[in-house]
Amino acid sequence: MLRLIIFALVVFIIFKITTFGWRSSGKSFLSFAEENVQLVEKLKQHVYKLSQEIGDRSVFKYDKLQEAAKYITQEFKSFGYDVEFQEYSFSNLPSKNIIATKIGGGKLEEIIILGAHYDTCFNPGANDNASAVAGLLELARLISKQQINRSIKFIAFVNEEPPFFKTDNMGSRIYVKEAKTNKQDIKAVLILEMIGYYTNKPHSQRYPLFFGLFYPSKANFIAIVGNFQSGNLVKKVVSEFKNHSQFPIESVTTFGFVPGVDFSDHWSFWKEDFPAIMITDTAFYRYTYYHSSSDTYEKLNYEAMAEVIKGLEAVLMSLAK
Repeated sequence: MLRLIIFALVVFIIFKITTFGWRSSGKSFLSFAEENVQLVEKLKQHVYKLSQEIGDRSVFKYDKLQEAAKYITQEFKSFGYDVEFQEYSFSNLPSKNIIATKIGGGKLEEIIILGAHYDTCFNPGANDNASAVAGLLELARLISKQQINRSIKFIAFVNEEPPFFKTDNMGSRIYVKEAKTNKQDIKAVLILEMIGYYTNKPHSQRYPLFFGLFYPSKANFIAIVGNFQSGNLVKKVVSEFKNHSQFPIESVTTFGFVPGVDFSDHWSFWKEDFPAIMITDTAFYRYTYYHSSSDTYEKLNYEAMAEVIKGLEAVLMSLAK
């Protein structure tokens, strides 16, 4: 009995110590650049509109979901995009993915996708996922006047949250199956999933079992997550981000069954063997307000978000050229 108790205690200690970050982070996120002032304000505007003014948005609050879709559509159009809708029904309620396309030059049939879901899980959803939708909109704005070679599709996906999560009724799953049928030449998929919460507080970052031994203890970085098939895309994104930003970035290429690794719309693309990654602040591994009524506007760090968006702008331009 004593041996069993000791063994159980050892297992518990190993579990606990390997889910916290161990690595000392060499740098903290920097104060934001002066030229990012406008970007910071625009990110705040989007998150405030979606989470505070509109609030909980899903098929269970259908009018709010429609209001969010209208806002996203209007923003895309204000940047000069033609907007397409991919509609389908669930329980006789129409849902729609919102698609704005930046047409490329010489390789316009080759497609880069940047996506984020706009529904919520019975909460205001400031970080999950208004922060990502804000990033999606601002990247669409920043790139709207740029010259690119490949086409970029900016997609606001519907119905990512439960009860749709990891089912054929996810908006992204609907999109991917049609893309596969139409033989879209998708070269890379970048999914934004909660990109708004950062802190320099020690021991603020947790991980799946054993991962903490190799990653930072501070929740002050953006993470790039991919499966093995998307490993080259992970490397490209991290390399290009580091070339253009001082903001801390970490990455992992691992198995899809690791808890949290496939918890967003990139899962839909993995199902059809497209190279796809998730760009995230790691969600519930650092954000204690995940899927709660406390996921509100004032919790987020908009200066850090702006730094992330500027780095991702360079990534997108590199992939599209």
